[in-house]
Amino acid sequence: MALDFTPLTGAEALASDELHDSSPLFNLLSELHLMDFESQHLLRHISERDRTLANYLKVMNKRIDLLGQAVAQSLLRDIGTPRKVSLSEGGVSFNSAHGVANGTHLAIKMVLMPQALGLLLRAKVIHCRALADQQFEIGTEFEALTDAQRQLLARHILQRQALERRQAREQPHASG
Repeated sequence: MALDFTPLTGAEALASDELHDSSPLFNLLSELHLMDFESQHLLRHISERDRTLANYLKVMNKRIDLLGQAVAQSLLRDIGTPRKVSLSEGGVSFNSAHGVANGTHLAIKMVLMPQALGLLLRAKVIHCRALADQQFEIGTEFEALTDAQRQLLARHILQRQALERRQAREQPHASG
């Protein structure tokens, strides 16, 4: 996942309202996914009554997803190369060249692949450990997640776990 973070200061650190990024493309990507998530139940209702219309709307959704992926590729250049992280519904830990004090409030900008899901979340640093390679391991817990953000994170995590299990099954077993 691509990840960038910025320390929050003063009133911004203590607020619990949703964060907005200075990048219009990132905000567009975030809104696309939230709208998609929030409209899923409507699509299910339409599907029960009119399969043709539902299929058409699914095709439109795929087209929008493709546009979102193109936007995400552009954003990845701005945010940086994808990095390994440990992600849960409760928080994220990652390595950084710079340490951050425990208790610091952060704005964490993430682009989750392969869906190109853009999220800008509030988090608080719960640990920061120096590593041997002049890096720091930063552990955070999310703060003030909306239900939609929490469910999008959960869905991403479940999809990644399913992908990892599928890849593990497909790898040939070493004969001993």
